[in-house]
Amino acid sequence: MTEIDTLHILNKAPEHPRSAECLRAIEPGDVLLLIESAVLTLATCSDLQAGITIYALAPDVLARGIAHSTAEASLVDFAAMVELTVQAQKVISW
Repeated sequence: MTEIDTLHILNKAPEHPRSAECLRAIEPGDVLLLIESAVLTLATCSDLQAGITIYALAPDVLARGIAHSTAEASLVDFAAMVELTVQAQKVISW
């Protein structure tokens, strides 16, 4: 099991101020998990930081009809989401 230093879980839409705050706070080596309305970031934000591992909750991606926009993210189910939180030394929810 690979440990994650910091897992950022973002649930805010791209236009929400907290979304921009989260994206500025992420450092190389951190992991970003997009859930709820935050998955829209994949379709609207082309400047996601290089060197960041990005996951998106598959049911939220499918519910918003943006499966075609997920090239830079790995889709995960709820069980994998829980596994990511278990692997993380620190979890920050935005």
